[in-house]
Amino acid sequence: MKTPLILRSLLTAAVIAVLPVSLANAQDRFANVEVKAAAIKGAVHMLTGAGGNIGVSAGDDGVLIIDDQFAPLAEKIAAQLGELGSDKPKFVINTHYHGDHTGSNAFFNSHKGATILAHENVRIRLASDEKVAPEALPTITYEDGIKIYFNGETLHVIHLAVGHTDGDSAVLFEQPNVLHTGDLFFNGRFPYIDQGAGGNVEGYMESVQQLLNRIDDDTVIIPGHGALSNKAEYANFLGMISDTFNYVKALKQEGKSLDDVKAMGLEEKWASWSWNFINEEKWITTLYNDA
Repeated sequence: MKTPLILRSLLTAAVIAVLPVSLANAQDRFANVEVKAAAIKGAVHMLTGAGGNIGVSAGDDGVLIIDDQFAPLAEKIAAQLGELGSDKPKFVINTHYHGDHTGSNAFFNSHKGATILAHENVRIRLASDEKVAPEALPTITYEDGIKIYFNGETLHVIHLAVGHTDGDSAVLFEQPNVLHTGDLFFNGRFPYIDQGAGGNVEGYMESVQQLLNRIDDDTVIIPGHGALSNKAEYANFLGMISDTFNYVKALKQEGKSLDDVKAMGLEEKWASWSWNFINEEKWITTLYNDA
């Protein structure tokens, strides 16, 4: 039976009416987000908003940023960068490919003339996503890492082979002794490990240990998510992963199913690490899959 013309018209009108609301809701998610800057040491600052923490080098050579959050926040990010010296960063370093770290790539490339750098796998993964504009792709890629001399400081961009994804980088600012870990550190939270993009738990732990080996007690750490941190807290984060992984692995080897382990839960001391994106059940699932 054919839908009467008047009903079809009403349905079409309803769909059209909903579309702008959906788009508006997507924008509203970020409407009240404030992008704020905090000075750290030397030329280094951190921007917070929504998504991954942004590292900034601002000085006589201009501005360089590490990650750039979501696309709807691009102009707010640029405005804060302007307060630090220039809203046109010369370089954008992507620590990995996720949209909360690369979402403003196209804006800073097309509208601000920034050059985007990342590990080769970041470009490969972004290029394979039809929703990602060509302007968002890194134009300089590397395999093991790269050094950048900027604003009187030496930036060591370090690729970690396996961790959060297969394209992770961390950035160590040598002279001010500041480390941006990307998502190899979720401060005080269970981490998200993208097992569908080359990440795994044991590789994540190895990558964190490599970074711990390169820093000291005076290093200021910009985590991918969470508040500014230090080596002791980063080591505690690694300890949490190791302890919970060994706990779940032992249960799996005893023959416990994933549902069994979820029902048992983790020790109470880890309860505070649960958060809205990676709660205890999701973290147990991650651990179990790699155990």
